[in-house]
Amino acid sequence: MKRRTCLAAAAVWAIAAPLLAADEVTAADAKAVRALIESQLAAFKSDDANKAFSFAAPAIQSMFQSPQQFMSMVQQSYPVVYRPAAVGFLKPEWIEGKLIQRVQMADAAGTPWTVVYELERQADRSWRIAACVAARGQGRSA
Repeated sequence: MKRRTCLAAAAVWAIAAPLLAADEVTAADAKAVRALIESQLAAFKSDDANKAFSFAAPAIQSMFQSPQQFMSMVQQSYPVVYRPAAVGFLKPEWIEGKLIQRVQMADAAGTPWTVVYELERQADRSWRIAACVAARGQGRSA
């Protein structure tokens, strides 16, 4: 009976192991996602609407239709993202099949924010920002 239990456990592990590994964000994807977000933040800092808009996923681009409308929305709705005083990246993770990157930011007044980005892989294997939500307060540590 013990051998059967060990074989069953081994079979479950053999099936589950690839699923567990698939849930980990690769180092290459983590690096690419961080670079993407940093590039968009740099574009906001230099008021380069065209560049900032280029990092948005196609659905976001369709929703706002122009780089200027997108930049205006970010300035009004996400001032901490538009001009963060401090930025700290947490470990990206897969949640319900979506790549999520949490970023701790502080605004000009020093108020802490947690900004959650949802990233979308494109046909060319690059990443684009599909959603962003900002909430006041500290996030969890890396």
